[in-house]
Amino acid sequence: CYFFTIEFGLCKQEGQLRAYGAGLLSSIGELKHALSDKASVKMFDPRTTCHQECLITTFQDVYFVSESFEEAKEKMREFAKTIQRPFSVYYNPYTQSVDLLKDTRSIENVVQDLRSDLTTVCDALGKMNKYLGI
Repeated sequence: CYFFTIEFGLCKQEGQLRAYGAGLLSSIGELKHALSDKASVKMFDPRTTCHQECLITTFQDVYFVSESFEEAKEKMREFAKTIQRPFSVYYNPYTQSVDLLKDTRSIENVVQDLRSDLTTVCDALGKMNKYLGI
């Protein structure tokens, strides 16, 4: 799915076809081809898209389009949940990386970060309520 999203992804925006894939955005020839009536465009479904062959020396045989960029992200998240693996993953906004949650220690670290964030939010709410007289 990576190849047909991150590299060659298409989505609709205000009813028009838009490219968000880096491979399309960096190749005017491929971009023109993908947006032309010569290209085969199918609706994005990760379960079928992941089986599509990726071409590296020619234009793609098929491109996949989502109703929106948000829809593509949500479909990928749901698809990722179905992948069998002995761990979970967590996006760490502080390091801008994906952490593996593979043991109790790594999960405890995430919980500690969440507690800290919730404490900050609760403190801010308390100050706002006090300021507003609530």
